[in-house]
Amino acid sequence: MPFVVATEAHAIPERPPLCLASGDVVTVGRRDGDWPAFVFVTTPRGSGWVPSRYLSADAGEAVVETPYDTTELATTSGEILEVIDRDNESGWLWCRSADGREGWVPSRSVEATAGPETS
Repeated sequence: MPFVVATEAHAIPERPPLCLASGDVVTVGRRDGDWPAFVFVTTPRGSGWVPSRYLSADAGEAVVETPYDTTELATTSGEILEVIDRDNESGWLWCRSADGREGWVPSRSVEATAGPETS
């Protein structure tokens, strides 16, 4: 898998992550001005930002068509991360830290690197 280095710290939201399964019903709210691929959804279990293309509708009540986990990964500048998955359309990467934590990181906050040094 490729590796990236965080060029800036990424802080995670205070709300708990939300894991959505196909078939879940959500209420779609506003579109994110900074990340236009995302809409804010609310469910009885919580709320979070989800790519609108994963939903059956852009507003009102919608059905989740593609499972999505809103977990974000807190990073520090200079941290090496393993890239597990890419969502180039949305501008985020699913990464794993050296201590095994995983979550989404904005692709604009990282750059490619050779990976961790081995001895």
